[in-house]
Formats: sequence, C-alpha cells, structure tokens
Amino acid sequence: MPAAFQVPPSPPAISTPAPAATTITFDDAYARARALANGGHPDEAVAAYDVLLARSPGNADVLLGRGIVLARLERWPEAERDLRAAATAAPTYADAWSALGDMYLWSGRPAQAVEAYGRLIALRPGDPAPYLARGRALRTLGRDADARADLDRARALGATGDAADALATALQPRAGNLDAALAHGYTWAAGLSAAWTDPGRGPRWNDETVSVRHYTNAGSLAFETLRAHRFGQHDVAWALDGYVGLWSGAYANVRYQRAAAARLFPANGGRVELYQSLGNGWEASVSDDVLGFAGRVNIYGASIAKYTGDWYVQLRHQNIVSAGSHGTGERLLARWFYAGDADTYLEATLNSGRSDDPLSLVGGQSRSGGGTVTWVRYWTPAWGTRVGASLARTGGAADQRALTVALYRRW
Repeated sequence: MPAAFQVPPSPPAISTPAPAATTITFDDAYARARALANGGHPDEAVAAYDVLLARSPGNADVLLGRGIVLARLERWPEAERDLRAAATAAPTYADAWSALGDMYLWSGRPAQAVEAYGRLIALRPGDPAPYLARGRALRTLGRDADARADLDRARALGATGDAADALATALQPRAGNLDAALAHGYTWAAGLSAAWTDPGRGPRWNDETVSVRHYTNAGSLAFETLRAHRFGQHDVAWALDGYVGLWSGAYANVRYQRAAAARLFPANGGRVELYQSLGNGWEASVSDDVLGFAGRVNIYGASIAKYTGDWYVQLRHQNIVSAGSHGTGERLLARWFYAGDADTYLEATLNSGRSDDPLSLVGGQSRSGGGTVTWVRYWTPAWGTRVGASLARTGGAADQRALTVALYRRW
C-alpha cells in the first residue's frame, strides 16, 4: 500500500528587519525651522530652534534664527539674549548685528539700535542699507543732521527706492504745522507764551497762553488757556486744538474755543483745516474759521506750500465774511530750518489785507499790512524758546508793534 502522501512542512517565515530610523540631518532640521519661521508658524519655529540648540549649543546661525522669531513675537528680552549671544559668538557676523539693530529699533530703543547699526556699517562699509537703517534710528532720536548725513552716504553708494525715499520724507521739516505729528518720540509738550503789543494809542495790550499737548500715533490734542488784557478789560478763554491723520498724505486740524464772558474773545470759536500732500514737497490746505462775536464771522482760507531742503514757503489767501462787510488777506511765510532739523528755525511773514465796511470811518474801505520775524530754538532736546517781533499797519490807524516770547518743554 502506498505510503500516505505527506505535505511538506512550510518553510520557516523569513522575518523582515524593521527599517532603520531615519536620522534627520542638522542642515535639514535647520531648513525646516527656517521654513516654519518664514511660513507664519513662529511658535513651532521656536520649538524647532530649541531642538537645534540642544544639538549644537551656541550655534550662531540658530541663535540668530530664534532671536529673529522672538523679536517678531515681541518677546524682547529673549530676542535680545539670543541676538547678543549670536553677535558675541561671531563678532563679524553682519546679519546678527543687523537683526540686533532692528530689534532695538522695533522695541523703542533707538540709541542701542544706532550702536548696533554702527557695528554693521564697520563690517559692510560699501553697503547702503546699513546707513539707511542707522539713519532711521538717528531720526527717531531727533538727530536729523546725523540722519541726513547717513542718507547722503547711502545715496552716494547707490541707494534708491522706497527705503531711501521714506527716510528723505521723514527728514523734511513738517510742512505747515509743527504740532501735527509726534515730536521725535516725545509724547507730551507744554508751552507758555506772552505777548506785549503797543497799539500806538492808549495802554499796551497783554496776551498770555498756556498749552499742554499730547501726541499719539494718530495725531495730537492740546488743551489751552488764553488770557487777554486790552482796552482796560481782560478776558479768559479755553480751547481744544487737535490734529488727526486721515488718508495717505492728508491730515486735519480741528479747534474749538470758548470764552464765557466774551468781552474780548468770541463766545465760541471753531476751526477746521484740511491739509493734503501733493507730492514732491508740495502741500495744499483749505480752512474755515468761525468766530461767534455779536455777529458771526467766517474766515475762509486756502494755501499752497512747498518745502525743499531746509526751506518751507507758504502762500495763504483768506476771505473774511460777516454781516455787511467783507475782507481779504494774503500772507507769505518763509521758514528756514538752518540747523537741519525740525526744531530750530527762523521764520518771516509778510501780509496785506483789504476790507470793505460801509460803516467804517474811512470811506468804506481800509487796507492793512505788516510782517513778523520769529526765532525758535531748542537748546536741549527737551527745552526750547521762541522770540518774535511784529509790525502791523492799518490805514487811518496808528501802527501796532508787538513782542512775543515763549518757553517750551517736552517729555
């Protein structure tokens, strides 16, 4: 009988070895951390850089990368720690000094930014970008002359484009109203002024103004108290005077004034003026002043101005309208920022006017004219003064001469 058929045993299973764990190289991990940082994932990027620093403590590239991300997160102390460590580990690492300067500028420490950018300039003397960066920091400190020197150097090295144009625009003296924008990083300013006028006949007139102004990124707002002593009477008024930024290149001045007694000041007064930059240093404005005397007075104005280099020139026309009378006036103003900044300047004005009033004593018409000279100087970054003199002439009346002095403080 044939032997039973035997099924051969199955061959032993061949075990497949598990694949070896893939080892991510340092360069790949670094590239991934950079991709996370640049792709909008800062927290994951910081964690990735943490792992890299555990593998390579003190690595300047990793410290720089993490420091930049921390700066974007506004974690300033940690960012400063990493960026300073990177610059210390590699003193000739230009990117580390550039990032350190940016971090100081972003965190409101322009003086330290100037120092860091200075180290960057020493490493890259032929690159215009560090000069522009330091110029921005110097401008924030109010050192406009030094900032302008850096801008000139950057342009000599070939700097063009938005960065150079933006710094040049920032270094232009503020056209029109110096109270319209933040004063070199100060957030408060106060002023005390007094004027003495000799009207030619009768006792002298005295006027005093005290003001406190607060600056924000959106504009500024001032509270003022005004006192006047004329014709043997005195009067007191208070006012709110504000500037606010609008659309690109535009800002507005809005003012309200109130005098309870209304002996010399109007009972109520208001002002609205809109300014618009026209480019290439040109600026135009339109305005309306409303004075609430016994009869309402409107003063409609329009101006065109040009600033170039250290000069600002403005021509303003006004129409003065009240019940039964009408007047016009022109004023030419020239302001010279001879110190190269927006704080110190000499200013001169010439003005002329004509009014038609059927009740006047000079045949219904009168003409006027005059001028002023003013010198403003900041003796320290926080303290400044103003001295001015003026002469006014009106047909049929005595000449008026006035002297004005003011003291300024900002912080």
